[in-house]
Amino acid sequence: MQVGLTSSAKSFRHAGHSGATAPDLHRLPNPQQHGYICTPKRLSTKLHKPAKGCSHRYPEIGTTVNTRLTWICHGATAANRKALFPLDEPLEDKAAEEASGMAAPSRADRIVTSPALRARQTAQALRLEARIDQALRDCDHGRWAGRSIAAIEAEEPENLMAWMRDPEAAPHGGESLVDLRTRVGGWMDDESAHGGHVIAVSHAAVIRAAVAHVLQAPISCFWLVDVEPLAIVRMTSNGRRWALRFQR
Repeated sequence: MQVGLTSSAKSFRHAGHSGATAPDLHRLPNPQQHGYICTPKRLSTKLHKPAKGCSHRYPEIGTTVNTRLTWICHGATAANRKALFPLDEPLEDKAAEEASGMAAPSRADRIVTSPALRARQTAQALRLEARIDQALRDCDHGRWAGRSIAAIEAEEPENLMAWMRDPEAAPHGGESLVDLRTRVGGWMDDESAHGGHVIAVSHAAVIRAAVAHVLQAPISCFWLVDVEPLAIVRMTSNGRRWALRFQR
């Protein structure tokens, strides 16, 4: 959301390895006896055979599930250009052309999109057969949807500042930033259990919340992440933690 209308609006803009590691295989059986050969069969027996009085002598070694998540922000709309809280508006013509000219993402196991028209049109322009996932919807801005930052600043300056300063505040009657992060983080963690490559077409606010989730940072860092239309952000998970991934 590009802003830059008044002093408060300016503050809104500015306040506005693959990461998949193998499990540690330490403390494996290491019998100190002459001529001992640790064959795969014997290793399996040593790891999983229960000892007397114990359910397991050695802990089970879990299987690492690697997940790649490629976020794609939808293309530009009139709301982006006019600094409005978005409604369910379509892409601008130029944005659709830009999306159709982008290189198609690599093969994915799952392709999902926000239910918003602008996200669905972006997926279509990218030639992606995406399934709608409600968890990827944009942040609910309640009664502010469709209105400009400047108008809200003029009519509700205290509410606007409360929303910017307090991540739990939702003066518009919609969704707070804390609620947004909880929703997005929960979706990401569910996806990490399935593994594979996931492509998600969504919104700048959703991707900013995802970055905060990956970095395990306070949601206040939401205002320090700038996601442009058609930006691509990559993340990975090894089933235990998420990481940002930068590549050429």
